[in-house]
Amino acid sequence: MSEHRRKPPQSQEGGRAAARRGQSGPSSGRRAAPRGATESPSDSYGSGSYGSGGEERPYGGRAEARRAAQRSGGGRRRAAEPARGGRRAALGASAGPGRGRGRAAVSDKKRLIDYPRAGKYGWQRWMPSWKLVSGLCIGFFGSLVAVAGIGYAMVGVPNEENAAARSQNNVYYWSNGQQMVATGSGQNRQNVTIDRIPKAMQQAVISAENKTFYKDSGVDPMGIARALANMARGGDTQGGSTITQQFVKNTYLSQEQTVTRKFKEMFISIKVGTKLSKDEILQGYLNTSYYGRGAYGIQAAAQTYYGKDAYQLKPSECAFLAALLKGPTYYDPAGNESLDPSAKASANLKRSKERWGWILQQMHNDKKLTDAQYQEAIKEYPMPQGRKATKGMSGQISYLVDTAKKYVLNHSNITEQQFDQGGYQIKTTFEKSKVEALAKAVKKVEDEKLDPENRELDKHVQFGAASVKPKDGAIVALYGGAGYEKGHFNNNADTSGVPVGSTWKPFVLAAAMEHGTYRSDGPLSPLSKYNGNDHLKVRNNDGTWVLKKDNTPFYQENESDHPWGYISLRKAMEQSVNTPFVQLGMDVGMRNVRDVAEKAGILDASFATLNPSFALGTSTPSAIRMADAYATFAAAGKQAAPYSVTSVKFNGQEIDGFDKPRITQAMPENVANNVTNVLENVIQNGTGKKALALGRAAAGKTGTTDENKSAWFVGYTQQLSTSIAMFREDPKSAKLLSMNGTAGEKSIHGGDTPTEVWTEYMKAALQGKPDLGFPEAEKIGEVQDAVGAPSPTPSPSVEPSETASESPSATPSESPTLPSPSPSDTCGFFGCESDGGGQNGGADSGGADGGTSPEPTPTDTNLDGGNTRGNGNGGIFGGPAG
Repeated sequence: MSEHRRKPPQSQEGGRAAARRGQSGPSSGRRAAPRGATESPSDSYGSGSYGSGGEERPYGGRAEARRAAQRSGGGRRRAAEPARGGRRAALGASAGPGRGRGRAAVSDKKRLIDYPRAGKYGWQRWMPSWKLVSGLCIGFFGSLVAVAGIGYAMVGVPNEENAAARSQNNVYYWSNGQQMVATGSGQNRQNVTIDRIPKAMQQAVISAENKTFYKDSGVDPMGIARALANMARGGDTQGGSTITQQFVKNTYLSQEQTVTRKFKEMFISIKVGTKLSKDEILQGYLNTSYYGRGAYGIQAAAQTYYGKDAYQLKPSECAFLAALLKGPTYYDPAGNESLDPSAKASANLKRSKERWGWILQQMHNDKKLTDAQYQEAIKEYPMPQGRKATKGMSGQISYLVDTAKKYVLNHSNITEQQFDQGGYQIKTTFEKSKVEALAKAVKKVEDEKLDPENRELDKHVQFGAASVKPKDGAIVALYGGAGYEKGHFNNNADTSGVPVGSTWKPFVLAAAMEHGTYRSDGPLSPLSKYNGNDHLKVRNNDGTWVLKKDNTPFYQENESDHPWGYISLRKAMEQSVNTPFVQLGMDVGMRNVRDVAEKAGILDASFATLNPSFALGTSTPSAIRMADAYATFAAAGKQAAPYSVTSVKFNGQEIDGFDKPRITQAMPENVANNVTNVLENVIQNGTGKKALALGRAAAGKTGTTDENKSAWFVGYTQQLSTSIAMFREDPKSAKLLSMNGTAGEKSIHGGDTPTEVWTEYMKAALQGKPDLGFPEAEKIGEVQDAVGAPSPTPSPSVEPSETASESPSATPSESPTLPSPSPSDTCGFFGCESDGGGQNGGADSGGADGGTSPEPTPTDTNLDGGNTRGNGNGGIFGGPAG
């Protein structure tokens, strides 16, 4: 029983009180002798008697007895009185003469770990003793030493270098399995001794990465701890390595980020530090590090960036190369947008200059550069030379490899550095015959139309093109530019920044046929009429005018001032008239237009601001993405992301993650088929008539942008979807230039040169293939004319067809103010209609993105959902692409 419990009432004739009285006799209650004076059990504390009647408690009773027992070392509990009787008395007696502690005797047995502490009370009972703490610390650190000793003994320095330090190539294959090209690190690495590496280069990496290199043991325990903590949180493990550790990782280990690899790196680094001198380690590090552009080692880097041997490098150039070690993708001034859109040349140049300057400052602070040397080095940034073509990387091969490499890195955990170390076998989707046919088509049209030697406006004209299989997504051909060997390193098939113009209008029409407008009760028919006149004010859903930033009305322009009046959307697409599609986009909601385009295959990063001009192609998707999005129309609404790689092996072992992309239904089948029907009419009767030379059923759309800075044609059959882009670019600023006057023409339209390139290529690519035509489009939606359109007056002499599968025999008549139909009336699936007095075919009369009209404020009320009723509110070829 606890000593702190209240004592229960005792009988006057027995129990503890009686026992005490019996032991003490008729004394006054004071002890006759101190504890231990006799060997009688009654000598223990607590055996003092009460006076007669039991009313007195000499020495404070039980509490005093307990304190006295503690002072004399009686243990954690008060010794039991022999007179308490029963089992407790027996326990006290069994303790032997001189102990008399009863139950406390059991508690006095020694424990291996005295915790909770015996003989202590309250918080002291739970406070570990210094012996316990010191013992645990010694045990813990002893265990660490033992584990470290075992690890050090078990992990040895590998006898040979890993694959990263050996010469290997990556091998690319055509879709039929034949080898395309072998390229990689095997031809761009050469070791040099430390005496051939400038002192400034050695000092630059030490000042930038490991100031204590010549003093440390080769490992940084705190850095390793940070790396392991980051790894536990799922973050990056970089930043925890000394130069010795990085040398070990480059030379002996893989680049995987695991705890096991990190510990191996640590133990091997310690051993390497005892076997190699610091100069040997630094030499190995500089010879195995990756500097970008496929260059491994300081000698290859010096040749790649400055065309000289390593020993000839100046301190300023050394600081530049040291900056590359932080990540060449982001610090090479040439840029690397094909791997990451954020690695633009301008952004990389800024990052490179900042780190270059910082490294020189660190070298100066560390007394590695004198004041005079620092001032000389910092005076001018040492701009490196441009990229150069490596062996085999000429013509279109360089762009095919660029596209395939990007796809591999975006669909695996392989880093660029690992990939460039070689050993990979990449099978692509590219078909050699089609790649050659596309390059030949571009060359033929260039030779026929362009004369850059004699016409200034023909200089800097570029083409980009891609060809994709509908219902599959495989990229079978692309045209990226003149070739690396001619100094053109940007892949025009996968570039950003070139607006697509009127080739965007089919997405606006598809959104109207799928979602309707804020005024319709469902899908909108392409026979719905909108005002096609030039210089037209655009309405919000609540009837107010769209305003510019200065609160004046926004006017949309066409390329010509032809008075189209109210014309059907089908006719507006045929002649590429701007104003109907801008108002249609506002009525449908630009958010719906954007969503339809995204589902069709356009990447989010390439979308422009959602304002009225968005409907006219201010967005900048790549040629690959435009070909893939139009392939969605060709495949009756089925979408497959573009891809360029079918399998990847590393040293013969298959790597997972390169299955064909999953096919989805991006839009209703009949919506896609109706878009195709409208785009067939563009070729048959409109701005794409030059594509009739193909001699088979095809659909497509022309596009010309503001100030004639780019021109497009995107077209397809059921077998192939191909996009052609043409533009001029200032080689220094990378800004687009006007093509007015190019090829001796007043202006270049999508229906001209781009359409000719498309037709030449498609003839060769489809030679011997059957003409499959397209699925028949069924009537869709209801005619819902725009606000202000005159009421239609049906012709009494023409009755609609009763058969659903047949086309209506006529359309509602045009506005009474328009001229009578001319012999140039156009006919198609929806019947015949007047061109409103205009010309059939001809140029891209509607223009593209609004001429010179200033853009309106982006806060218009109907940009995000035009089909909301009743409230008046309306690749870039990146990541998953190929």
